[in-house]
Amino acid sequence: MKRIALFAACALLMSAAGAQAADPAAMRVVGNFSNNVAHVEGVERPYFNNLAEKTGLPLKVSYNPMDVVNIQAADALRMLRSGTFDVMSVQIGMASRDDPFLEGLDLVGVSVNLKDLRKAVDAYRKVFDERLQKRFNAKVLTLWPFGPQILFSRRPLNGIADFNGMKIRSFTPSMAALLRHFGASPVTLQFSEVYTALQRGVVDMSVTAAMAGNTGNWPEVTTHLFPLAMTSSVQGHFVNLNYWNRFSPESQAKLTAYFKELEDAMWAMTEKVTDQGIAYNTGAAKPEPGTPGNAFNMKLVPVSAADQEQMNKAVEAVVLPMWKESCDKIYPECSRIWNETVGKARGMTIR
Repeated sequence: MKRIALFAACALLMSAAGAQAADPAAMRVVGNFSNNVAHVEGVERPYFNNLAEKTGLPLKVSYNPMDVVNIQAADALRMLRSGTFDVMSVQIGMASRDDPFLEGLDLVGVSVNLKDLRKAVDAYRKVFDERLQKRFNAKVLTLWPFGPQILFSRRPLNGIADFNGMKIRSFTPSMAALLRHFGASPVTLQFSEVYTALQRGVVDMSVTAAMAGNTGNWPEVTTHLFPLAMTSSVQGHFVNLNYWNRFSPESQAKLTAYFKELEDAMWAMTEKVTDQGIAYNTGAAKPEPGTPGNAFNMKLVPVSAADQEQMNKAVEAVVLPMWKESCDKIYPECSRIWNETVGKARGMTIR
């Protein structure tokens, strides 16, 4: 009887272990906004549609853009933490309202080109992921930029001096502080609300990537394009940690490798479409038939050396001190960690 009981107990333990090791059968994914055609249809949707086949995992993947399921960008990280969805595309600037540490990845004016940004992202990735897991029960799968965030204006302008008195769409706390420094009034709007806000004069200018504004048809309601890079709007695909931990180590390795491919494809897409978007918006080039993009004829306002100098001074005077104060208040190690990661990679120090 003792042997029978022992065998029964072992069988029960093996059964429980097998149940724990069973991978999830489905993945509920919320992607980016559908207006971002180049990224969503060109990269994101195909990758998720092909995930099961490419990884060899028997997963039923359900993918929908964020606006299709009627989710606000600012709520994405909270919904992921609650387990409402398994994987979500998250705009870091919006999510940083819940934790300023996250914004340290892409502070306004710190990394104004993609080469510098990649160094910053690589330097911050480990500490970012640790913070994300601890505070939001989520894990980093990808980190990638939408591209330099430039300004679409419905009013004529010649440079930064004309920001004074304008209402400008902003989506990160540091960007809002910078705009106020230049005399503008920042207005928080998610991407899907901007076209109507510009059309009705709720805002005078809005910030986004060149191609995102193009495929969102912003040039229909704006006249001037000012390619001063504010940030690069880093996004991420994050996974609910409880969901992730249900996968076996072998399956996690397959998914990690696959999402690395997705991340690299997103970076490559950003590099490609940034110059295309500016050309399409200003009439310097026209998109090929069947490819994302629309032909417009906006006026391109060149960024002067004086504009760039004003931006650099504002970063030192406003952005870094403001972020240090808000982040250190919540997490005392914040600015020290930033100096050792992003700051070291970019040759900057928060005093």
